[in-house]
Amino acid sequence: MNRDEYAHWETVPTRWKDNDLYGHVNNVVHYALMDTVINEWMIKTAGFDPVTSPAIALCVESHCVYKAEVSFPDPISVGVRVGKLGRSSVRWEIGMYRPDGALLAEGHFVHVFVDRNTRRPVEIPGAIRAEMERLAA
Repeated sequence: MNRDEYAHWETVPTRWKDNDLYGHVNNVVHYALMDTVINEWMIKTAGFDPVTSPAIALCVESHCVYKAEVSFPDPISVGVRVGKLGRSSVRWEIGMYRPDGALLAEGHFVHVFVDRNTRRPVEIPGAIRAEMERLAA
């Protein structure tokens, strides 16, 4: 995917502990970055409150394809867009880039909104959905 296709961007610093024995950022960090950037966007931009909201977003699927390495102390630029917006689910699409512009990884992350207590699917809350539509591909 092209960098221009991502609607939201965050640059995240890598940490000393992110490097593994092979001298690069470990694969689990990429998943943590996806989760962090998406949830930060939902909280700060869409007004989602993960502590008190009656509907919560659960990850039901995640995937990542690694294209290049990155190592501490390089930051990682994370681009996000909404690839598919359903009634109760959203498929986030993510691109991660090194400071030199090289594509590090591409992935997706699927959230299903559920009732906090019953864990049954519910519609994505209107205000959050409206903001998601702005990120739609």
